[in-house]
Parts: sequence; C-alpha cells; structure tokens
Amino acid sequence: MRHLPILQWASEYDATTAARDAVAALIVTIMLIPQSLAYAMLAGLPPQAGLYASIVPILLYSVFGTSRTLAVGPVAVVSLMTAAAVGEVTRTIDVGYATAALTLAGMSGAILVAMGLFRLGFIANFLSHPVISGFISASGILIALSQLKHIFGISAEGHTLFQIVSSMLGDLDAANALTLMIGLPAIVFLFWVRSGLRPMLIGMGLRPTAADFAAKAGPVLAVGVTTALVWVFALDGKGVHIVGAVPQGLPPFTWPNFSLDLVSALALPACLISIIGFVESISVAQTLATKKRHRIAPNQELIGLGAANIGAALTGGFPVTGGFSRSVVNFDAGAETPAAGAFTAIGLAVASLFLTPLIYFLPKATLAATIIVAVLTLVDLRILRHSWRYSKRDFGAVAVTMLLTLGLGVEVGVSAGVILSIALFLFDTSRPHVAEVGRVTGTEHFRNILRHDVQTDPQVLSLRIDQSLYFANARFLEDYIYDRVIDDPQLRHVVLMCSAVNEIDLSALETLEMINIRLKEMGIDLSLSEVKGPVMDRLHRGHFLDHLTGRVFLSQHDAFRALSRI
Repeated sequence: MRHLPILQWASEYDATTAARDAVAALIVTIMLIPQSLAYAMLAGLPPQAGLYASIVPILLYSVFGTSRTLAVGPVAVVSLMTAAAVGEVTRTIDVGYATAALTLAGMSGAILVAMGLFRLGFIANFLSHPVISGFISASGILIALSQLKHIFGISAEGHTLFQIVSSMLGDLDAANALTLMIGLPAIVFLFWVRSGLRPMLIGMGLRPTAADFAAKAGPVLAVGVTTALVWVFALDGKGVHIVGAVPQGLPPFTWPNFSLDLVSALALPACLISIIGFVESISVAQTLATKKRHRIAPNQELIGLGAANIGAALTGGFPVTGGFSRSVVNFDAGAETPAAGAFTAIGLAVASLFLTPLIYFLPKATLAATIIVAVLTLVDLRILRHSWRYSKRDFGAVAVTMLLTLGLGVEVGVSAGVILSIALFLFDTSRPHVAEVGRVTGTEHFRNILRHDVQTDPQVLSLRIDQSLYFANARFLEDYIYDRVIDDPQLRHVVLMCSAVNEIDLSALETLEMINIRLKEMGIDLSLSEVKGPVMDRLHRGHFLDHLTGRVFLSQHDAFRALSRI
C-alpha cells in the first residue's frame, strides 16, 4: 500500500469523482497538446517526443504518485537542461540525440527511484528558495531568448546569454517578415488570453466555468489559426518554418543506451535534473495538497516521478516532472484523483493516433510564442529587491546563481546553486548565535542584555546558545567563551542555557569537556541549564556529567538564583 498509493484512492472511486476527473482531463489535454509539442522543440527533439513524454509517464505517476492533482510531463526548465546536456554530449560521443535524451530520462528516473527507496527526499531541502528562484528566473530568460530565433525565422545557437544574443544578432538580417507577422501577434494574443479573455467573456454573459475553459483553450486557438494561415497561403514555401510530418501512432518501445561513456557523461546532468525536477514538483504538489488537506509523501513522490521518467525513457520521451501551470489548471478544473492524469494520457494518445496530420503546417513561431509566454511567468525579478531588503546574503545567493546561469549556462548555474546553498547552510550553522542573557526584573525570564534592561551578576556569565552543537560550530563556541572570560577576573560561574540545543554530537561533547577543564584551571565552574530530555539522555551515556565542575539546572532562573549574589 505504501508504494502503491493508487490502492488507497481507487477503493473510494465512484462515478461522480470520475466525471470531475474527466472534465479536468479534457481541459488539461487541450492545454497540454501545444505545450508538449513546444517543449519537445525546446529540448531539441521532434514534436512527437513531447506527446510521447506525456502519455506513459502520466499513467505511471497516477499509480505511484501521492499528489491527486499534480500534472506530470515536459516542463520548460527541465527541457532547457535536457537540451544543454544532450547537445554537449552528442558533440563528443557518437550517439543519436533522441537516444541520449531518453537515456538521460532513464538515468534521472533511476536516481529518483533510488532516492525514494532510501528515503533521501530531505536532500532537496538543501536547495534554498533564493537559489531556486534565481535559477528558475535566469532559466526563464534564457528560454525566452532562445525562442526568439523562431519568432524571427533565423538560425541561432548557444546555451548562454552571450552566445544566444550574439548568434541572433549575427543572423538578424536574414529575418523572415512573414514569420515575424505570425510570431509577434501570437505572443500578444497568448498574453491577452492569460489575463484578458476570461473577464471579457464573463462580461459578455458567459458562465465563469465556460469562460475558464475558453481561456485555457487559447493556445489551441492560436495553433489552429496560424496553422490554417500557413496552409491557405502556402507560407511554408515563403520561408515560414513549420513542424512538418509528425508520425501517427502510440509511443514506440525504446531502450536507452547504457554505454559507459554516455552514462558517465550524463551522470551529473541526470543528478541535477532529478533534483531540480523534484524540487519544482514537490513545491507545486504540496501547495495544491494543502488547499484540500491532502498529504504528500516526499519519498513516495520521488518514486512516482522516477517511474514517470523511466516510462519516458522506454517510450521515446525525455525527462519530465510536475508542471506548475498545468497542475494549477488541473486543480482549478476540479480534478479529484490521479485518475485525471490517466484520462489526460488517454486524450493525448488519441491525439497522437489521429490528430498529428493536422499539425503538419503548424508554424514553429507559434510553438515558440507558447514557450515564451509560459516561461516569462517564471521570471520573478522582484526576488532581487525583496532579498536585498531582507538579507544581503540571500541577495548575493540569488544574484550569483542568476549571473552564473545566464553567463555560463544552466548546468553551471544549478551546480553553483547547489554548492552555494550548502555552503551558506554550513556557514550559518558554523557561527551559531550566542547571547549573553540576564534576568528581566521581577520575572523569571532571561533575555539578551543588548536588547533588554536586565539584571546581571559580575560573577555569573549566562550564555544562551541558539543552535544545536556539532563538529562545525563547536570551535566557534569554545573561542567565544574564552574571549569572553579571559579578561574578566571577577567571573566565577559560566552557565550555558541550552533551551535551543536539540543535539550535541561527539565532537561538540569533546569541546565541552575541554571547555570544562580549561575553565576549571581559571577557577571558573561550568554549569548547564534547560537541557532537553533527548540531549540529557545522550549526555548520561558519557562521562562529561561526572566531571562537570558545576551543575545541570532545570531552568536558567534556578541557576541564577543558586549562583548569583543578587
């Protein structure tokens, strides 16, 4: 049951729930068809790969995933990372582009499943929100710029800001006016559809539900109109690039290439895609689950996303994860269970079987417009202003991640983001906040002497440690205490207030033992107060308490009353 969440919700499934799921699936399917084609193009793959990556992966996630409304499939950031990784690998290794992409999906799936089985979902917590926000915003900018070549009908390459811009400027004189006349209006229309169509339709008397449906179908309308224009006026013969023939049929069975050279070259990109995909997916899943008081199991989510990626690898797809925009649409459309995803997969399978001839004349400029409008909503430059006001350190993390992603590419950017997140965590925890405290007059409360008017005794030094003690910060505490006591001849007692200490590891325990010895040599005793039960249990297992020169007090008030002359 734990690894097959479908058994939990399927037992309660009924006709009413099925009807709601079917309606949600219809809306998501309409939205997902142009998105799938567009993200395949972004990943550098033929359009059918986008459809393939949206069928079996969704089915597998509905079996193994725990979110009832998460919509799994190709997403912008992961597609960009796929293009960067596969493009680099195929330049140095003799392997087909599509084969490398599905191998990347298979490796990502295996990594995610392994992380789920070994309950390693907590690893994603080491990626701070500022770093993730900076990476996604920079990736959105790169994606939008990379798609301008299709809007102008020119050739351009590159995976960094400089490469993309310089490549486009070098070929700008070859821009196709007809392509531009398709791409720019499509962008304007799609932006308007997102914000203006629904209010207009409601103002015309249409029911909100119908207006929502029409707004979600906006991209399909753009696809239909521009495809018809190209077909009627034969614009493909006048320089407008089109999708062309898309094979009809269900996803084929494919097998990844697990040669040692390819696997070693894709190992790092697969790890990064797995982490970024999981972070993006779990944040969406938890946000939506909270609104309906559902529970998300992060480790099971890893297994569900891993199964989806393995499914993509075996059916001609590329790496997938939970998408924000279509998951929100799925939620708003009334999806009740993961069966909505299964119905969506059926709809996409029907499209793959019967509708692909209709997109032969679909201009690539329209798909590029779809991508640009979708990814620009990911760009949140407000995080720079907000982080600058709140924390200069977090601002630095955002800025560095964005600059490295824009300047050196997504792989370097996200790698630097991971390293920066861990480095900032270690730096913060290696310098715990230590406050010298005194008693608030007339109370039993102890507060920072720099912030409050409190009572102190020159013979008693009360220090509140605001973090757990472990190997990285034990020396900091030792130096702090020595610096404080060395020039204070009146001092006779040091009390460590441990109300915020949840753990003391062996390295920190040895440091406390050394502090105890050195203070004793100075004629100062060491005491502890407000030690939590689990910490006390561990201290009892060693000899530290046997040699402690002072006492362990239940509260800081008891310690001050016993040791102070006040």
